[in-house]
Order: sequence, then structure tokens, then C-alpha cells
Amino acid sequence: MTRDEALAILHEFTKSDSLRKHALAVEACVTAYARRFGEDEQKWSVTALLHDFDYEMHPNAPDHPMKGERMLAERGVDAEIRRAILSHANYSGVPRESSLEKTLFACDELAGFITAVAYVKPDKLAGVDAKSVRKKMKDKAFARSVNRDDIASGATELGIDLDEHIAFCIEAMKGRAGELGLAAGA
Repeated sequence: MTRDEALAILHEFTKSDSLRKHALAVEACVTAYARRFGEDEQKWSVTALLHDFDYEMHPNAPDHPMKGERMLAERGVDAEIRRAILSHANYSGVPRESSLEKTLFACDELAGFITAVAYVKPDKLAGVDAKSVRKKMKDKAFARSVNRDDIASGATELGIDLDEHIAFCIEAMKGRAGELGLAAGA
């Protein structure tokens, strides 16, 4: 599957601009890791773009991502991509084994949290660094729906220091700040 085909599915099922931008933010982080690890950037991009494509239809566990995975299977999406999508939900029963699975999980909640931090900065994403993200993680009232334990355990599963992981994802997202609506002055 190509990135354009994945984007078409994302846009077909996801009408919320913020959820589409979340998929793009996760994609920025995941594909940056694909480059770092020497992996298939297109496969990793498609996985990130599709990981929450069904969330508006199935916002509750366990429907998401289980029902979405079946829809992707019907469209011929590769089993490796579908497994990674299933594994990003702790309750799916699908353990994270591959680098792709671990990376998707590690980037999902973090990309959302970085986005939330950027929204409260005057310079948006340009004003975000690992220290400011870590400080906001301690504030339980800030972006309370983001699971901080998932952020920390995601970095651990990747075998990367949390501050390094945060900084890496910030840099990946900065490369697409305009597209994410997180550029200064946006």
C-alpha cells in the first residue's frame, strides 16, 4: 500500500481535522525512526497513518482497533501493518514484538502530548523541547487523556532514553510543523 492510498483511507473514515493531524504527527515520528533504524519508510508511514483511522466510528475499546483491523484486511492491507495497529492498543492481546510495533506504540501518545504542549507555547512547536514536555508530563491536569505511563513504557520498549525519545519526536514533528498546524504564527 502506498502513502497516498493510506491517506485516502484516513480521509474516507476520519473527518476530524485534529485526528487527521494526529495521524500525520505520529507518521512524522514513526518514519523518522524508520530512517534511523534502516527500515521500510513507506510501510512504517502507512502503519502510522492508519493506526487510528477507525477511531471516530469505534472510539471505545475493544472496538478500536479490532473492528478497524478487519476493515483493513478486507481492503488487502498487509498483515504486518494490521498487527502493528492491533498491538498499539494494550488491551488487544497482541504483544509488541517487531520494531514497527514498538515504534508505533512509543510514538502514538507522545506525538499527541507534544502537540498539546505546542498549542500552549507562543512559538508553537518551535518553542517545545524535551524539558518542557517532561515538565508538562508532571502536570496531571494538562492533557489528562494522554497516558503518561504509555509514553514512558514506549521509550523503554524501544530501548531509548525517554528524554532522547521526546527530543527525537519533537525534531521529527518540527520538520512538518506547517502541515501539523504547529508552525509559529499558525
